[in-house]
Amino acid sequence: MRYQRDNPRGHRVERPDLAAAIDAAAEALVGVLDSAVSRHRLVVSPTQLRVLALLSARPELNVNRLAELLDVVPSSASRLCDRLEAIGLVRRTADARDRREVRLIPTAAAEALLGEVRSRRHEAVRAVLERMPARGQQDLLRALVAFGQAALVVESANAKARSA
Repeated sequence: MRYQRDNPRGHRVERPDLAAAIDAAAEALVGVLDSAVSRHRLVVSPTQLRVLALLSARPELNVNRLAELLDVVPSSASRLCDRLEAIGLVRRTADARDRREVRLIPTAAAEALLGEVRSRRHEAVRAVLERMPARGQQDLLRALVAFGQAALVVESANAKARSA
């Protein structure tokens, strides 16, 4: 996770590779989040949980747009929704503006499940944060806020490029 670079005086200096450090931290975070959920038996698979999270965050989704977000064919997304509908976590409803459009809506049970998962994940992350010094926590918070803001700028530029 290190690379070499010349400093202003022309000397080789070893510096941490920030992208590699972020990637390693992201892997560790995913491990913490996954273990927080996998310790408890859920009625849904990780993919179905992702679908529920997408539907909860984007109430305008239909099967075609969901398929795009998941990078799968629409028939696969539809089958995923069929299974979630069969266990009472998703309902299909006609769009009020265009009755030919079918929206995918997470049910109250799905929202409760997502809340439970979110709570377990937050507890797991808090346990890790408690092992960090307070200064490290504050530095991490500032860095994450800055990273999130920069990511929004990049995503906005990418969206403009795609629509052009």
